[in-house]
Amino acid sequence: MVVVPYPAMEQIGKDYGNALAKKVLVIDVSNPIERRDGAQIVKWVDEQGGAGLTTAKLLPGAHIVRAFNAINAGNLAKDANRKEGRWAIPLASDDAEALKVAARLVRDAGFDPVVVGGLDRAREFDVGSKVYTELLTAPQLREKLGLKQ
Repeated sequence: MVVVPYPAMEQIGKDYGNALAKKVLVIDVSNPIERRDGAQIVKWVDEQGGAGLTTAKLLPGAHIVRAFNAINAGNLAKDANRKEGRWAIPLASDDAEALKVAARLVRDAGFDPVVVGGLDRAREFDVGSKVYTELLTAPQLREKLGLKQ
């Protein structure tokens, strides 16, 4: 998992890119947030097509899965394996095998994975999207994003 202030992603790619490319997957949890990272970074990430595509550019060769970025950390701790219905975690990746592993990790963590699509669709659950930090079940998330049930 990569969970850093977004401006650090470029240096991580330079320092650890080759090692990360050899991993089964890299779960990208990092979000560009204007109050912390600055408007210029947020604008640049948006121009690249969102955080998923940007991370893939900054970590070339890595098997990127965008996940766990659209839920508050506090909810991860207190809401895993809810009895009334598990919260959904949206995922996006261009790597089918990495996506399978990430979906299993999401289930093991006590949530329901919802595959949104490739990294180009990860922006649908980036900061500021209509589902960002919304606590939704898998059917609710699919409906809100217009995905097939």
